[in-house]
Amino acid sequence: MLLALLGMSTSVSALLLYSFGAMVVPLQQGLGWSRADIQVAAACISAGGAISVNFVGWLNLRHGMRAVSTVSLVALSLGLLALSRMEGSIGWLYLGYFVLPFIGIGTTPVTWTEIINRHFVRRRGLALSIALCGTGVAAATLPPLVTWAVQHWSWRAAYVAMAAAPLVLTLPLAWRWLPSKAAALQRAASQSVAAPALQGLTFAQGIRHPKFWLCNFALSLMVSAIVGMVTNTVPLLRQIGLDAAQASQVFSAFGIALIAGRLVIGGLVDRFWAPGVAAVALALPAAGCLLFLQADAATPLWLLVLATALVGVGSGAEFDLAAYLVARYFGLRDYGKLFGIHLGLVTVGSALAPFAFAALLRQGQGYSLLLMVCATCSLLGPLLLLGLGPYPDLDAADAAPPTP
Repeated sequence: MLLALLGMSTSVSALLLYSFGAMVVPLQQGLGWSRADIQVAAACISAGGAISVNFVGWLNLRHGMRAVSTVSLVALSLGLLALSRMEGSIGWLYLGYFVLPFIGIGTTPVTWTEIINRHFVRRRGLALSIALCGTGVAAATLPPLVTWAVQHWSWRAAYVAMAAAPLVLTLPLAWRWLPSKAAALQRAASQSVAAPALQGLTFAQGIRHPKFWLCNFALSLMVSAIVGMVTNTVPLLRQIGLDAAQASQVFSAFGIALIAGRLVIGGLVDRFWAPGVAAVALALPAAGCLLFLQADAATPLWLLVLATALVGVGSGAEFDLAAYLVARYFGLRDYGKLFGIHLGLVTVGSALAPFAFAALLRQGQGYSLLLMVCATCSLLGPLLLLGLGPYPDLDAADAAPPTP
């Protein structure tokens, strides 16, 4: 559990995404790039992730989780150090943010959620919630850390600080606790007679199932909205008059709310129908967007914190529910491959969204249109998840092909 929590907090997606907002203004001031141009880098994170995540399950099976993850953690740190040496063209930022998801492939949530799903059954929702709180830890700590590093040194120091996290926090535990390929094969052989085969759909069955694609589309809308809010909240707060320290402190509420949302939602989905829980929890960011639409220099700080927290609760619920829904509706037989495809597909949406957000920012109307788009996605996505229907009988799915 501890390893999964730290793995999530130092994953390539968490480090790049939750530091993004705090890095926008320092990069703008330090290298002269516009906010709209920097926004495109968020699409590069998503584009690299959308492609690379599809290979995680295959690599883990072929080489073992320990080898893939430890190499990825070291490579991710070296890549972040390389970003601290950027100069001149913004193309280096785009290239770096696209390549890092490939070299950090073993740090993605596919690895950490598979560990949890294989070890927990009755309290799987809560266990996933606790592990996935790692992204909340990243969201709460990265903006203040980045701001502190920039204020004391420069934007380059922020990347150095991020590079240290995977090496110091996660690498020692990953090397000690993750199973090697040989150990995994030996354990599988010893349990092959006593333990039943993992239940669920095969990869081929899963990708043909209409509900798999409904889940993908609904959560793609949510992820796009959350990416828009995560990457733009700090710049939005700066625009309405907060300084860098205040904006980072307000955004820390996102991470705290994300953790709280994950723990609450994880407990609820163990007791209630998950799509119904999602319909409520994932709509909360829409309320946060509406609060931000009314914000200006006179808005009380507590109201900005509330708006940020509402987005954070929805963000925490989204990934929690994604891992749970894929395991609950399609099983664990090919979970790594199916969840990898799911992550890749929803990441395509989050890769396209920043281009749209950048276009909206270039229109010179501030963040109003962006907030309205995010609010709409946050309402439509949860409603679509209600179409998943009751939980399937995975024992029956083992014996027969799925029906819509």
